[in-house]
Amino acid sequence: MVVALVRRPSPTLADGVVEHIDRVPVDLDRALVQWDGYVAALRDNGWDVREVDPSPGHPDAVFVEDTVVMFRGLAVVCRAGHPSRRGEEGATERAVAALGCAVARIEAPGTLDGGDVLKIGDTVLVGRGGRTNADGVRQLRAILAPLGGTVVAVPVSRVLHLKTAVTALPDGTVIGYEPFVDDPRLLGRFRPVPEEHGTAVVLLGQDRLLLSAAAPRTADLLADLGYVPVPVDIGEFEKLEGCVTCLSVRVRHLPGS
Repeated sequence: MVVALVRRPSPTLADGVVEHIDRVPVDLDRALVQWDGYVAALRDNGWDVREVDPSPGHPDAVFVEDTVVMFRGLAVVCRAGHPSRRGEEGATERAVAALGCAVARIEAPGTLDGGDVLKIGDTVLVGRGGRTNADGVRQLRAILAPLGGTVVAVPVSRVLHLKTAVTALPDGTVIGYEPFVDDPRLLGRFRPVPEEHGTAVVLLGQDRLLLSAAAPRTADLLADLGYVPVPVDIGEFEKLEGCVTCLSVRVRHLPGS
């Protein structure tokens, strides 16, 4: 069984933090419709979708991936880099604990956002930039090393999170929009995509890849590579620097499974 944790958008969603793009109005009603469509895409592809308790006082709480990093059944609860987001992680910790996951935590003065963490097999790339600091990287390295995880810090200065710039295909190829990437040479096998919203993909299973509907040329590229693109409209969340990865936490390794 594979579980996806999601969190319903807050009524204050439009007040979310925006740092690297111009702020434009967010339509909450449209965002709720898009969120329902995102959740439906996960369910339609075999995911057991479970809602994390809402956090009405946190506009960015819908971006639930930032609150925890999953690695081989261990949940590493994050400490957000932006002070306004601290407190979002409590409900996520309760949700992963209810799944039977072991829990570790990033402690002050470390900061780590889940959107800065890209796992490719045993290698864990961590974006060192505005939201994740050196102590957060150090703590994550110490937590994952006994499980066989190798943490590699890479610079992130042009976008909010590492996974705003790059994600990985099932074969380990890193894909990204080159203007967003500080140094592609640090990422191993790198393949550029033609659109800024084509950087993020979520592996749904059986070579199906969830991606933004705002990246049709990237969808065509992925289809040419033998994958099955599953586009979803998340335009209201993209106004807040969100993407398909940050709207859920994918739990692929449950205790006893």
